[in-house]
Amino acid sequence: METEVDILEFRVPVENKKTLFVWDIQPCHCQAFIHVSLFGVFSSFGPLYLLKVMPNCPPAPPGFYAVVKFYSAAQASKAQQQTDRRTLFQTTPVKVRVCTKQTPSHLLDPYNSKLLSHARCVELANHCLGFNGWSTRIITLKELSAAGPEEEEEERRRERKLRYGCMLLLSFPQHGASSTGVSVEEDTFTDTGPEVCLQYRCKLQRLVREKALVQAFSTVLLILLGNGKVMVEVRQDRDQLPLESTEGNVQVTTVSWSEFAEEINEGEWDLSVS
Repeated sequence: METEVDILEFRVPVENKKTLFVWDIQPCHCQAFIHVSLFGVFSSFGPLYLLKVMPNCPPAPPGFYAVVKFYSAAQASKAQQQTDRRTLFQTTPVKVRVCTKQTPSHLLDPYNSKLLSHARCVELANHCLGFNGWSTRIITLKELSAAGPEEEEEERRRERKLRYGCMLLLSFPQHGASSTGVSVEEDTFTDTGPEVCLQYRCKLQRLVREKALVQAFSTVLLILLGNGKVMVEVRQDRDQLPLESTEGNVQVTTVSWSEFAEEINEGEWDLSVS
């Protein structure tokens, strides 16, 4: 008997076979209750990337429908088979179908797909491997800012530029595997005092650590076996790490790996956390 195998990547799932549609949800409960109930049902089959509950649009009768996206196509298929035409949390059965629309080929390219956020990476790793199944160690966290003519002119205008680089080791002790993440981030702000500068330093240090961890996870594959076991493999076929665009309230410039390598070669790095 062959063992069922599924592979999870730390990237946003785009394949439609990982998406379920749920409808015939009655309006006898509020939207928040339905969301909690559906999450309890479908998360029992595997980690969810998305669960969204929305009201029906006219001329459809009052009620709700939901979109559920899994990281795993096998788990989505199993969930569909075991929940379709079941009452779940209401007195009448719901309908559950797998999305059958063909996924555009460019979305399936692993090098073009979007990396998961830091929070999503941690959530997925904890769900599949447990809190003790992986660990991180900062190899280097260093300020790369250098005062040149442009920086001196900016300083006279009370503007400061900060740049931090981080090298981080992601380890999976039980699987004998590890991955290295690298990130360099910049931020420019108006310096109105030491407290503001300290706040931006802390914020940028946290951001560059999170980005390095995301890059480390980007080469990791979780292999789910049918017997419930999880194996970890690390891809070694990329000679540089693509950096994901930054979202949030801090305006950040992402610096390429080649520029980070130049920073390393130009000066000595002490392997310590600052």
